Amino acid sequence: MAVPISLAKNLRFPVAAAPMFLVSGPELVIATCKSGMIGTFPALNQRTSEGYADWLTQVKAALGPDDASYGVNLIVHQTNTRLMADLAVTAEHKVPLVITSLGAVRDIVDGVHAYGGVVFHDVINARHAKKAADAGVDGLILVAAGAGGHAGTQHPFALINEIRQFFSGTILLSGSISTGGDVAAALMAGADLAYMGTRFIATTEAAAQAEYKAMLTETSAKDITYTDAISGINANFLTPSLIANGLDPNAAKDPKHKIDMAHELNAEAKAWKTVWSAGQGVGSIHDVPAVTELAARLRAEFDNALISFDDKRRAYSL
Repeated sequence: MAVPISLAKNLRFPVAAAPMFLVSGPELVIATCKSGMIGTFPALNQRTSEGYADWLTQVKAALGPDDASYGVNLIVHQTNTRLMADLAVTAEHKVPLVITSLGAVRDIVDGVHAYGGVVFHDVINARHAKKAADAGVDGLILVAAGAGGHAGTQHPFALINEIRQFFSGTILLSGSISTGGDVAAALMAGADLAYMGTRFIATTEAAAQAEYKAMLTETSAKDITYTDAISGINANFLTPSLIANGLDPNAAKDPKHKIDMAHELNAEAKAWKTVWSAGQGVGSIHDVPAVTELAARLRAEFDNALISFDDKRRAYSL
């Protein structure tokens, strides 16, 4: 299926920037949308629903008729006591795209559809995908192995091929996508959009600390630790940031070991704030450009990948 019409308008490059906790804010969203890609942020990056509404007002005021659409992430989980209040704000502002995580609920989907919005849902396996499809979501974000944040363990090819057998909606593929060539490969594999997170952390508009951005340029896939010890759900983290907080990466990989955040972290450290997440694609990140520069680079890499593929295709044509 193609990208929904409401999101396809002014979409000049097939990428959605993931909503990253403590990293994505209005500045990053606005720059991404103005560069022709979908920009998003988590509602919970603002501490109150009122603050969340202020951010939506800021984003809407900054975007013009030629800019790409934006979206927000809502955590659909019983621990999110703000969910219904934030959903009401979302509906009031008619947010074009809502990305739901940790629960696909028909009532939430219907609430977004009621004002004309689109719902994409994060999944890491086919079982979760089927539940989300039954809830009526418009698209699925396949968070494959190697993605930053709460990632799955399945290879992207295996995940997309299995889910395409029963889901005809929009598919976004996530997992170590860092270059325009990666974006081309995602589309070639059957995705409608590429979903990029870590690469956007290392941009000037991202709200991440300078030290976090620098670490992304200095690390590679070997420096990523996959563990549920930090937040209770498996996620990928930068190993040097674990070590900097006095945590043993080897112990963090042990499923029997649960880190006591109150006792094992430095006094000022908190999960996600100083224990930094990243995907395995960090080895492709060597600088911290502005989003406009990154967008131009991704486009050039994408075009070069298509030319290269076409040359290879002709070589094997009968």
